[in-house]
Amino acid sequence: MKILFISLGCDKNLVDSEHMLGKLSSRGHVVVDDETEAEAIVVNTCAFIHDAKEESVSNILEMAEYRKDGKCRCLIVTGCLAERYRQEILDEIPEVDAVIGTNSYDEILTAIESCDQGERSLIMKPLTGLPDNEKKRLMTTGGHYEYLKIAEGCEKHCTYCIIPKLRGKFRSVPMEELLEEATEMASQGVRELILVAQETTIYGKDIYGEKSLHILLKKLCEIPGIRWIRVLYCYPEEIYPELIQVMRDEPKICHYLDLPIQHCNDTVLKRMGRRTTKQELIDIITELRRQIPDIVLRTSLITGFPGETEEQHEEMMEFVDEIEFDRLGVFTYSPEEGTPAAEFPDQIDEETKLDWQDEILSLQQEVSYDNGTKRIGQELDVVVEGYVPNENAYVCRTYADTPGVDGYFFLNTDETLNSGDFVKARVTGAEEYDLIGDLVEAYDMLEEEVAAYEKSK
Repeated sequence: MKILFISLGCDKNLVDSEHMLGKLSSRGHVVVDDETEAEAIVVNTCAFIHDAKEESVSNILEMAEYRKDGKCRCLIVTGCLAERYRQEILDEIPEVDAVIGTNSYDEILTAIESCDQGERSLIMKPLTGLPDNEKKRLMTTGGHYEYLKIAEGCEKHCTYCIIPKLRGKFRSVPMEELLEEATEMASQGVRELILVAQETTIYGKDIYGEKSLHILLKKLCEIPGIRWIRVLYCYPEEIYPELIQVMRDEPKICHYLDLPIQHCNDTVLKRMGRRTTKQELIDIITELRRQIPDIVLRTSLITGFPGETEEQHEEMMEFVDEIEFDRLGVFTYSPEEGTPAAEFPDQIDEETKLDWQDEILSLQQEVSYDNGTKRIGQELDVVVEGYVPNENAYVCRTYADTPGVDGYFFLNTDETLNSGDFVKARVTGAEEYDLIGDLVEAYDMLEEEVAAYEKSK
């Protein structure tokens, strides 16, 4: 079949999509990007917050029109929305032929076959164990960077979050499977690995008896061809000495850490079900910066959590100003059905949530600009992402920039460069979130790394 695939939500969902695409392509199905040509359409949905649910439903309904009037003879819904509203989707959208749960996406071929035989199906496995994946994923990120999902599920049970109910308890992917997957990606030209999970920091504790992310990182560093390794979704209370040490000492590991703290006020943190205090957050950040002086810290915050006061918001503003996070995202609180926080008293009105969000983002814009100007004159390795012809500039990223969420480095040069090239550049200017610079040296780091690896053996 000609299959159109729509992947919504987070990078972890994208990994699931790529595994499904790998299964489909390995059986001869062809991926297309034109709805009018598709014989089957798969929508991998998100249901994390209200806006994500609305986007998912909108996409399903839009694709349902092609199921009614077009070449499409099979519409499949998978992902978090499918897990949460399985029966409602089948009952209320008759054009949907199959609904697949979050731990059942490896059954995509079964769903396609059932649909081809005129049957509607609901495929839901228990949220235990892990799906059976193909060795090869069909990568959709462009080739030079890729996400490596090292675990599934979460058991922190923050009071605002529905993910444990949609994804189950935390389950680490065995290390040998991850190393095999990463080696395969490197052989296909991937040069930056981005480690993701609902929580990466406790990787291995469930299957090896202790936190093992530092061990996994060291082994990933041994793979020829990989230039950068980046770690996202680290719960601050789970940061441990061996992890800091390996990040500090292994040159392939980006000095970048994503620490979603959500708030700094102790009362709000407790009501959120978080497991840190303000002082503990300060201590963790201080230790990271002491041991890795050039580390870039990213965080995310929630404004308008039930019961949050103006004073607590001001405390968070002061915290952002004092800590000076390099990267920061802010979300307004979204009451999610089935979570404890949705039933809390003192819900905050939307206007206040948005006002507080704007205030924090405005402050962070100043912090980000100041941090950027401090880099003027520095020489940094950057990876090329694309080219802007009318600007005669290449769009690049530094170690401080995760694709799709952080800023860019705009490189001015007359040299011909390709996406995925690593070059050395000098910072000449800064904007609120982006850097500007000139080329210092173009070189092929891949050959250097392979040679060094062979020599080390």
